[in-house]
Amino acid sequence: MKFISWNVNGLRACYGKGFEEAFRTLDADFFCLQETKMQEGQLDAAFEGYRSYWNYAEKKGYSGTAVFTRREPLAVTYGLGAEEHDREGRVITLEMEDFFLVTVYTPNSQDELRRLDYRMEWEDAFRQYLLGLDARKPVVVCGDLNVAHREIDLKNPKANRRNAGFTDEERAKFQALLDAGFVDTFRYFYPDLEGIYSWWSYRFRAREKNAGWRIDYFLVSARLTERLQEAKIHTEVYGSDHCPVEVVLDL
Repeated sequence: MKFISWNVNGLRACYGKGFEEAFRTLDADFFCLQETKMQEGQLDAAFEGYRSYWNYAEKKGYSGTAVFTRREPLAVTYGLGAEEHDREGRVITLEMEDFFLVTVYTPNSQDELRRLDYRMEWEDAFRQYLLGLDARKPVVVCGDLNVAHREIDLKNPKANRRNAGFTDEERAKFQALLDAGFVDTFRYFYPDLEGIYSWWSYRFRAREKNAGWRIDYFLVSARLTERLQEAKIHTEVYGSDHCPVEVVLDL
């Protein structure tokens, strides 16, 4: 079973940059999107054989998530079930027969870390949410988690030590999620591989220079590791400042 996750940084813009071709080429059973930046009815995005589910932010042109699936879920829920965290369209959960699929667009701590305190609250709430699901059945969670976990997950770790996405606080929260029983699937297959990123700034020709960050992930409940078959980062796919990430599971 093939899963794809992609922060499209505005689905309407990405549509004009080859999204449909990439969607068909990647040919996933589940295709999860973050940062769709849409409201309902702004784009007729439909693909034959797929159902789609959308979570829109209250603020126009901001955040938002979506899931396209070939397989009908038992249930779909939106958000974490907490009003203070559910205004920005950041989470969609599909309950399948044998697992939960969660796609997430984690809040950015922003310039001068002005949203870091909220980010810490979000991290704790999201981890507890995932653990609640995991108590019922295994979880596959994907999306833009807005953190580079280790120094090998970004090009210039020393220069970015106190920048959003590479603070000690954010990295510690990511580690806490792993310690709670989740596995970073890319590092499961490639524990020490360097120079593979999923996001590049639009400035300073960063993608051309491969000066990037790995901030897009597939995590799975630890008991699913024996089902892992492959993990990829599709650096060849353009259309956004992020590229798609993939995991294949025998489910």
